[in-house]
Amino acid sequence: MKKFLNTPESLLSDALAGLAAAHPELAVDLDRAIITRAGEPRPGKVGLVSGGGSGHEPLHGGFVGLGMLDAACPGQVFTSPVPDQILAATKAADSGAGVVHVVKNYTGDVMNFQLAAELAADEGITVETVLVDDDVAVQDSTYTAGRRGTGATVFVEKIAGALAEDGANLADVAEMARRVNAVSRSFAVALTACTTPAAGAPGFDLPDDEMEVGVGIHGEPGRRREKLRPAAEIVATALDAILSDHPLAPGDETIVMVNGLGATPLIELYVLFGEVANALSGKGIGIAHSLVGNYVTSLDMAGASITICPADEQLLRLWDAPVRTPALRWGA
Repeated sequence: MKKFLNTPESLLSDALAGLAAAHPELAVDLDRAIITRAGEPRPGKVGLVSGGGSGHEPLHGGFVGLGMLDAACPGQVFTSPVPDQILAATKAADSGAGVVHVVKNYTGDVMNFQLAAELAADEGITVETVLVDDDVAVQDSTYTAGRRGTGATVFVEKIAGALAEDGANLADVAEMARRVNAVSRSFAVALTACTTPAAGAPGFDLPDDEMEVGVGIHGEPGRRREKLRPAAEIVATALDAILSDHPLAPGDETIVMVNGLGATPLIELYVLFGEVANALSGKGIGIAHSLVGNYVTSLDMAGASITICPADEQLLRLWDAPVRTPALRWGA
């Protein structure tokens, strides 16, 4: 294993210290491992909090800032943050208007965010929980009961975050987040396994001429293994899974993300995006906005995911709204 680290045990704290040094617009509490916007929360604004295991950067700390999250709480690598940590982030994000928890559907995350919401309620903070479960590859997996939460988390945080920035109330922000999740679908393919620092070895064996179809962001098994195929065929498989689950019609507009899982060169992600664009265009489906790059990763896994969100005028307006975070910046 070759990685840039001091020790596996200090990886998270060292990374948070680096994040703090690189982004003075954020406040990083190293003792409690929470990331917030610098300064006090804006009075009357609904807070957005998310978190989960580390190793998926820039998710979630990279999405703290204007137009997205108010706070994030990273756990250890592939390990949920603990309830007290989530509670601290919730209290830091609360300005009296309530807080939305954006929770990826993994058993540990669901349980610990639920406990934190109950603790917050005891302190007079109203919390709405939104579960993200967009992965159509499998129904149940190693870490989940039900579908996994993956790329749609970025869409939920951006669009609901813009609505919260506009001054919407707690119920409306939570409903928008649920609406975005309800229509978004994702599918991922891995070419290699990832290596966690603590383990020091790849999480599974994948021969050079094979790929894992429908992989999860922790390296969980997908639908099947098969021989490596050309990019156009891989995209066709992913789109078939996505559009079979949530059909789109000619004339529909979408937001599309082709996301790298950590070790995929950008040139290859653009190859994939080109195939997605061609395939959707052939069906009369438009792409109004796109993201291509690393947004929801799995440490050093070579692979990619595709996320599609059909979007009406309101969703497109909220997507266009200013955002200023370490990982997403436009209009501000």
